[in-house]
Amino acid sequence: MSDVTMAKLRSIGVFCGSRMGERKSYADAAAAVGRAIARAECRLVYGGGDVGLMGIAASSAAAEGGPVYGIIPGFLIAREGHLDDVEIKIVETMSERKSQLIAESDAYIILPGGTGTLEEVFDVISRQQLELQDKPIVFLNTDGFWSPFIDLIAHTVREGFTPQSLADHIELIDRGDLAIARICAQLNEKDAINAERAD
Repeated sequence: MSDVTMAKLRSIGVFCGSRMGERKSYADAAAAVGRAIARAECRLVYGGGDVGLMGIAASSAAAEGGPVYGIIPGFLIAREGHLDDVEIKIVETMSERKSQLIAESDAYIILPGGTGTLEEVFDVISRQQLELQDKPIVFLNTDGFWSPFIDLIAHTVREGFTPQSLADHIELIDRGDLAIARICAQLNEKDAINAERAD
């Protein structure tokens, strides 16, 4: 990765389930993403708990020596706990947590998850559509988990409710290290486009 890219890619937000899911591959993918983010010398930003896939991703990054930043509402600590020896910010509401997760991240990797993860996903892609932000978004499509979601987005495009440009911005990747490489490629592509416009 170039020094320019790494200077821009400081923090990667990880959105994923607070449960483990039904497949071991989900946990393996979360651990791999955590390690990959740490090895890329980026900070992992996540929902602050020590349960489910989010706990695995965060603890794997921390075990690899990478910085981790968790954001969690105080009322959820009794249910989800929090990791020791990582930076945790306690907020009041779920909305505040989500807003800060989005603000603190330079890019996003989306792992399998439930309704909370879907809410976060729709928020970030809606911000892209409204041009409120332009950050790389990569879905880790472990065992085809996100394929039905991509089909749904394609359906909304066909029916005239979503622009094709938004669907083109969503990418499916199979491995954590490849997800980070693709994020860096997106940032470099955007830099090249901006440079051409400046000329």
